[in-house]
Amino acid sequence: MKYQIIGKNIKITEGISSALQEKLAKMDKYFQSEDVDCRVVASSHGETAKLEVTIFLPQMPLRAEVVHEDLYAAMDLAIDKLQGQMRKVKTRMDRSNGKMSLGQAFFSDEFEEEHPAKDEEDVVVRAKSYYLTPMSIEEAVTRMEALGHDFFVYLDKEDDRISVVYIRRDGGYGVIQAENEVR
Repeated sequence: MKYQIIGKNIKITEGISSALQEKLAKMDKYFQSEDVDCRVVASSHGETAKLEVTIFLPQMPLRAEVVHEDLYAAMDLAIDKLQGQMRKVKTRMDRSNGKMSLGQAFFSDEFEEEHPAKDEEDVVVRAKSYYLTPMSIEEAVTRMEALGHDFFVYLDKEDDRISVVYIRRDGGYGVIQAENEVR
C-alpha cells in the first residue's frame, strides 16, 4: 500500500506514522495489487483523537472513522472496522460468484453484478420516489429540518443538478452535487 498520513491539529511523529503503517501493512495480504492507496487523517479535538482511514480500491473505497481518547486505540478500532467491511464484501461476493479470495473479491470485474445478501440489516425496507422540485440550498435545508431528516434530495435551481444537502457530524451542513446535468 502507498500511504498518505495527514495530521490536523496534531503533529504526525515518526512513531505515529510507523505505528499506522505497521498496523495497516497487515492488510496488504488481502490485496492483489501493490498500487492500493491509503489515506489516513488524524486529528485532535480537545481530549479526543479522531482517525479517518480510507483505502482506495478499484471497485469501492473502504473507510473507517473512529473517535477515541487514545490515538493508538483508535488505530486498532479503525483496522477492526476495515477488516469487518472486507469480510462483509467477501461474504457477499462468495454468495453471488462462488468462493473467491478476498483479493479477488475486491478486484473482481463482476463486483457491480453482486446480488445483495438477504441479511436482515441489508434488506431494503422502503423505496420512495418523488418529483425533484427546483429549489435553492436554503429552501432544501428548511425542508430537511421541517421533515426532521438528516438529508434531503433536491434539484438545484441555479444549475439543474441533482443535489443532496445533509447535516454534518461536526456541525453545519454539507452539499453533494451530481456532476452530470439532468436532461
